[in-house]
Amino acid sequence: MPKDVILTQEGLANLKAELDHLSTTRRREVAARIKEAREFGDISENAEYDDAKNEQAMLEARIASLEDKLRSATVVDASDLGTDVVRVGSIVHVKDEAGKSNKYTIVGSAEAKPAEAKLSNESPVGRALVGRKRGDEVTIATPRGERKLKITKIDVGA
Repeated sequence: MPKDVILTQEGLANLKAELDHLSTTRRREVAARIKEAREFGDISENAEYDDAKNEQAMLEARIASLEDKLRSATVVDASDLGTDVVRVGSIVHVKDEAGKSNKYTIVGSAEAKPAEAKLSNESPVGRALVGRKRGDEVTIATPRGERKLKITKIDVGA
């Protein structure tokens, strides 16, 4: 049973664009590689053919995964969000105990990118922030020890 995937409008558009690219352009490229490798002769000892078939299998698995995510997706509309409570789609401004400010966008696990400050609602920090209000302090257990964050502002995502 696939679990529900929570997406923002941007995340939905990105997944659809990736699916479109993979199911059209990449499929044609891989099919051309397989056809070219077949022309090398005996496919039983043909490394290029094996490599192309493996790439095709990985591509089809990724396409199936994207289709499953899109089928079970719940799209969060940013215009329905308020700035009173942190939810998926919220942009949360926080300060840590050292006074350093950070800004996180809370997203579903399918579009999480920690390097871009897009945190999953299922991550330790995301889970601690969801449902909280401006002024709340949260304590998060991390591998380096506890971390305290204070919510200074909640914005609505795009």
